[in-house]
Amino acid sequence: MTSSTADPHTFEYLLPSLGADMDYGSIIEWRVSVGDTVSRGDIIAVVDTEKSDIDIEIWHDGVIEEFLVPTGEEIDVGTPLARLRRLEGDTSPTPPIPASAATTPASERPRASPLARRLAAERGVDLSTVTGSGPSGAIVEADIHTSTPIPDATPPTHQPQDATAKMRALIAERMTRSNSEIPHYYLSRVVDLTALENWLTAQNAERSITERLLPAALYIRAVGLAAARHRELNGYWNDGRFEPGPAVNVAMAISLRKGGLVTPHVADADKQSPDEIMSTLTELVNAARSGGLRSSWMTGATITITNLGETGADLVHGVISPPQVALVGFGRPALRPWVVNDELVARTIATVTLAADHRATDGAVGSRFLATLASLLEDPEKL
Repeated sequence: MTSSTADPHTFEYLLPSLGADMDYGSIIEWRVSVGDTVSRGDIIAVVDTEKSDIDIEIWHDGVIEEFLVPTGEEIDVGTPLARLRRLEGDTSPTPPIPASAATTPASERPRASPLARRLAAERGVDLSTVTGSGPSGAIVEADIHTSTPIPDATPPTHQPQDATAKMRALIAERMTRSNSEIPHYYLSRVVDLTALENWLTAQNAERSITERLLPAALYIRAVGLAAARHRELNGYWNDGRFEPGPAVNVAMAISLRKGGLVTPHVADADKQSPDEIMSTLTELVNAARSGGLRSSWMTGATITITNLGETGADLVHGVISPPQVALVGFGRPALRPWVVNDELVARTIATVTLAADHRATDGAVGSRFLATLASLLEDPEKL
């Protein structure tokens, strides 16, 4: 995430939003030094977020000229982290911010520093009544000290929270917002996964354990292909209108061992083979559970999958992660009675659901998407 400066030979690197549920973070460690030359994709720092420590990458070539924030200080998304000087002879424009790396403003919430928010909560100050004196009118600590508390407001009793409790509180806040702001509609389709299961068994019989494919890789591939054919569900709702995603980047909800979820994505899922997706998915899961996620995995997702696995519930109605407009849920596959060629047989069946934003599409579009997805899952040779 970058911004221009008054000097055309320099630019600032801003703290990116690593998901719709991130408003702030703090630098744990700089991985570069002043004077270092960096290239697009290089990891320059590790950021502490409410969910995980994430390696952040630079979006443009340059030379580190100055760090603008100290390590350990909580800062808002969009705050300049470092100033870089363009490489000699570089006249290219600073690249645009990746779609979901841009800051998504909280609905009608006053802009305030994390410290100001905490102080306001402790003192019973209504932020909507405060005039900010910080950068771009942001409310800072000093503004809270000179503000009037809400009459009879009772400051909350604060108890120390561990990382899991903080994450659960964050998820609760974001999901409440998503449910209240997004007019969801839900569709479901029962899918026969017997052919896919048999195809996987045959494929894995000839592979080593480390090379075996999991159903999740095929789910991602199928959703990627379906989203590529139904672009109305692949993108973002921003500023009162739908913006198609520039690629099909399928995020997968991954549960963490200590609780909570992260949603890194597989880029260009419609163009990758099942084996390529499986390799990426393995890397994402290992990184998520060891605290080694990269910012490029956490920004740019255009549609999300939640998969409850073989021991999960039969049906899941997911909550969309804004600004995305769709989420696909996979329930537990199980043997069920099924009619094939007028005969009742046992088949592996799962219920696939679609949660979609009614501002962007309606049920007809969602139904066509599920029909395409079912066709792909029921004929794995198409994957």
